[in-house]
Amino acid sequence: MPERDIFITGAAGYVGRNLLRHFIARGHRVIGLVRTAEAADRVRSWGGKPVLGDMLNANLVPLMAGADMLIHTAASVDHGPGSTADFVNPEGTRRVLDAARQAYVGKAIHISTDSVLQDGHPLCNVDETTPYPSRPAGAYSAGKAEAEKVARRAAVSGQHVVILRPRMVWGRDDTTALPTLVEAVESGKFAWISGGGYRSSTMHIANLCHVVGLALDRGRSGEIYHVSDGPARTFRETVTGLLASQGIPAPTKVVPRGVVRTVARVGDAIHRASAGRYRGPMSYQDYATSAVEITLDTWKAERELDYEPLMAWEDGLAELRSYQA
Repeated sequence: MPERDIFITGAAGYVGRNLLRHFIARGHRVIGLVRTAEAADRVRSWGGKPVLGDMLNANLVPLMAGADMLIHTAASVDHGPGSTADFVNPEGTRRVLDAARQAYVGKAIHISTDSVLQDGHPLCNVDETTPYPSRPAGAYSAGKAEAEKVARRAAVSGQHVVILRPRMVWGRDDTTALPTLVEAVESGKFAWISGGGYRSSTMHIANLCHVVGLALDRGRSGEIYHVSDGPARTFRETVTGLLASQGIPAPTKVVPRGVVRTVARVGDAIHRASAGRYRGPMSYQDYATSAVEITLDTWKAERELDYEPLMAWEDGLAELRSYQA
């Protein structure tokens, strides 16, 4: 890809900062939207140009002026009951894409998620034609699905917008999911749901950065692409490997799936009834994300984007071990 000016929202977040460094390393100029001066300093230290603003209320048009491409990663990832993700994510996406249109940004990548399909039931080798559920698992699923619809409407209106759906992004420099997992295990809160033998697709951060570049070059506007690390492993194998990379043995406690599902449903109901004063140990959104099989059919991305993973599972774990050391 020729040298470009790339605008990234959520540039200090896990996905955003890795994309920023990825494209800078390949000779591109990267502008990173962040919300705090501290985050701006980090973007600057990585070689990017920070701009301060919130996607919900900033005037984004002048901030995007001169950008050739947009990568939209900013989102609320709140999985809890009472989450405002069902407003923040579609409205933020609408404002970001509208600003990109007004600033004449040529191409946009919208980073979505498999969560748009989640309703608590297994999703086995699903492809991009799978319909959105009639009852999403929670506000996060609902909001990200609406954000996709915003992106697809923008494409119908003439913008070049490509949507990527990764699942369970992991790897080096993870300051969110992996630390949360480690804390849950070390505090004794973690248990395998029905043994953890169900399969789960994953997406190493290096593979996600790679496929974003391919999508900018080759992605068809208005299209959704499922992306992953390749053949899925069981949830237990995945989590055990991640914990081992941090020198932590896998727990042995097991809880039946039906018990966890009931706890999640009841907890969400009590949260609503108590006007938010009570929060259960697991939301139904959390349950839908981690308690059932979710595997993605990535044939479309392989065919149209010429995507194949660069980072193998074992190499990613080795990188995590060395990163920790």
